[in-house]
Amino acid sequence: MVHPVSDTSAPTQLSKREQREAYFQALLNTVQAQVPDELSYSELRGRARAIVKEHTFPSAKDEDWRFTDLSAMLSIPFTAAQSPAEIDLGSLGPVQMPEAIARIVFVNGQFNETLSDVGRLPVGVVVGSLAALQTGTVGEKLAARLARSNGSNEAFTALNTAGFQDAAVIWVPRNQEVEQPVQVVYLSVGRAEPVITSPRCLVVAETGSQLTLVEDFYGAQDRDHFNNSVSEIWVDDNAQVSHVRLQREGTGTFHIGKTVVTQDRDSRYTLIPITLGARLSRHHLEVYQSGPQTDTNLYGLTAIANTQLADTHSLIAMSHPHGTAEQIHKCIVDDAAHSVFNGKVWVSREAQLTNASQLNRNLLLSNKARVDTKPELDIVADNVKCAHGATVSQLDDNEVFYLQSRGIDAEAAQRMLISGFALDITSRIPIPSLEQMLSEKVIQQARL
Repeated sequence: MVHPVSDTSAPTQLSKREQREAYFQALLNTVQAQVPDELSYSELRGRARAIVKEHTFPSAKDEDWRFTDLSAMLSIPFTAAQSPAEIDLGSLGPVQMPEAIARIVFVNGQFNETLSDVGRLPVGVVVGSLAALQTGTVGEKLAARLARSNGSNEAFTALNTAGFQDAAVIWVPRNQEVEQPVQVVYLSVGRAEPVITSPRCLVVAETGSQLTLVEDFYGAQDRDHFNNSVSEIWVDDNAQVSHVRLQREGTGTFHIGKTVVTQDRDSRYTLIPITLGARLSRHHLEVYQSGPQTDTNLYGLTAIANTQLADTHSLIAMSHPHGTAEQIHKCIVDDAAHSVFNGKVWVSREAQLTNASQLNRNLLLSNKARVDTKPELDIVADNVKCAHGATVSQLDDNEVFYLQSRGIDAEAAQRMLISGFALDITSRIPIPSLEQMLSEKVIQQARL
């Protein structure tokens, strides 16, 4: 008979890879423990859990993450966020948008009916919480779309799918035009302990419809917070979606966001992502042109300072003829902040007679500011018009001097030049109050 032997040796030291695997598994366990029974989506979440288990927490050795170091998160034991029992309307002060026809608010990833207002919508347009809609017709149609989502194999997207507690739903029926914007607000409310939230947004613009969507990620706290968000947008035949994504979260936030867009034939999609906040942020955008004669326009602006890191990764996949795509992404980087841009346009063999352009322009306001930029074209088709490029520069002393010669002091001259650099993006925002606020915010961010 063999008797068990007590192991008195010191515990085995985990390798760095094993530590990252264990940490990612712990995050998965944390988020899936909070999934409500009524939103089980067992098959969808099961696939997501399998994807998470196939991956490890990213490191600088991963090509897609080599400029974005997440190692600071490994020492933070994030717990599942809870929505506060009470929250007053004053919390909405900084995110008020008078032009909005409807507003839906999520606090720490959970729907808040008190702060939401969806009473003025046109007949047939649905704006609400997935938990309230999933048993109806809209919920059944969404389940079918989720089952064949694009971009679901990415690790953090799968983590969100495995653990989201609710989702914002915007559904615009066939040939319906929503003339005023619909606003989705994600409030991050700090607690003593570090928390993780998993916001989700699902948008469907049916054939011939039109929508202006504003997503606003806001949090005033400086405590450790991990916001792992996913937005999925389906733009059906001949539909049009204008989308503003504003990220202005607190200085303690790690923000990892994913936006996945599927465009059908003759559709038009415009995205204006504005990145101002968070300690570390990454927005991963994927646009799939799934029909001919689709039009995609991406106009982004990042304005960061101090030691912030902001990473923008994008993919425009053009797989049908006569598609067009334009991407302009501008970055204003001050102090010791670090901006990352990696944009890819992929043109398949079938995507003949397409026209695509991509430009990343960077303005450095400090000798310590850093930019890593990598625009890419991957073209298989042989009858296309495509171009890409990147620039990195500082404020032009000659331009500052010229303005000074016209009686403008040096600081005001520098602010005018910064404002002009950002204006190409902010002027495209189709909401006057938001355009004005962001124009002022960009200038405030640049502390000259």
